[in-house]
Amino acid sequence: MISVAIKRRLGEFTLDVAFEGAANGVTALFGPSGAGKSATLAAIAGSGMIEAGRIVLGDRVLFDHGSRVNVPPRARRIGWVFQDARLFPHLRVDANLRYGLKRAPGPHRIGFDQVVATLDIGHLLRRGVRDLSGGERQRIALGRALLSQPELLLLDEPLAALDGARKDEILAYIARLKADFALPMLYVTHSPDEVRAVADHVVMLEHGRVVATGGPSIVGGDRITARIVARDRDGVLIRVPRGDVTTGDRLDLLIDR
Repeated sequence: MISVAIKRRLGEFTLDVAFEGAANGVTALFGPSGAGKSATLAAIAGSGMIEAGRIVLGDRVLFDHGSRVNVPPRARRIGWVFQDARLFPHLRVDANLRYGLKRAPGPHRIGFDQVVATLDIGHLLRRGVRDLSGGERQRIALGRALLSQPELLLLDEPLAALDGARKDEILAYIARLKADFALPMLYVTHSPDEVRAVADHVVMLEHGRVVATGGPSIVGGDRITARIVARDRDGVLIRVPRGDVTTGDRLDLLIDR
């Protein structure tokens, strides 16, 4: 399990968040651009100064302001996948993957062949990075992060640069990672569809603070066109189209007046 309680000033912006992520599975950090999602990942990974707080991963304290514990980034055992794959362009796919394995301390719980099989990348191993599609690059980035033997995987909007079909493909692979590696993951997104596809738990952020936590249903769905059909002193009666809406769902309503 990952437990986070941090306070960090970023210029005029103050990040002040506290939450817990599942021991196995995906915790989505969900919110609009500028909410503090990526800054939260950076703080967990050890990038930048934290003014106060505590970060615990499993039974290891990564940061504790009160006791002056601050584990260096390379020793935190955290894998990180960004919007852009950040592969080494001068290395082939095989060498990119093995770079993560080479830098990982033993013993190696996650094996090379297992990662290759899970991500279906065996046919790509001899290719150069420039010959890969966007979706293939992200699969290699996922594989390299896994082979670093992380105890936590950070996914910072990994689908942002992909088209619809490639997004669905990578989401399916992330779901396979959950099943095959029993690894906690923090997944940053502002897409309700991505949350519903892979998240087990959701932390909603706005203006650098946690505003809600819960299951994937708290992010709501696509914007629904609604109509005001009555008004009185107590408020308004709104009619929405019949659809897949249940009690407790969060909805974005576009009012048709």
